Amino acid sequence: MAGIHITDIESAINYWREQKPSPDGVTLAPEIRALAEVYALMIYYRHDEAAEKGFPQKAYEAWLGWYNTTADAPCIAICSTSQGDEECKGCGRTFEEVQYWPEMSPGEKRSTWRRITMIGTSWRFNKYAERARGE
Repeated sequence: MAGIHITDIESAINYWREQKPSPDGVTLAPEIRALAEVYALMIYYRHDEAAEKGFPQKAYEAWLGWYNTTADAPCIAICSTSQGDEECKGCGRTFEEVQYWPEMSPGEKRSTWRRITMIGTSWRFNKYAERARGE
């Protein structure tokens, strides 16, 4: 089951803070308030992920508002899974992730993005000159 990572919730909160700044330094926009409740509970219970299924509706809608501003697929149009690799050298996704990407939920996609970003070894995360030198 996909989880929404706390760093994504922080990013969503910051997105909504830019979109709807507090008029008085105290009042929060409804999107921020909904996300802040989830964030506070995660901090209190020391969880770094919240299940996508069962996520509070208003918080999920606010999170999706941010999510829809992010890049969908990590593909850089250099797919080595089509050549038989189990993990794409271009984007870092597994063959199954590439194949089922359109069917994945937003939480599953963000989990994949988080994993490939944390690993950071796919070509999407280095410079062309490094690739040309074989680094």
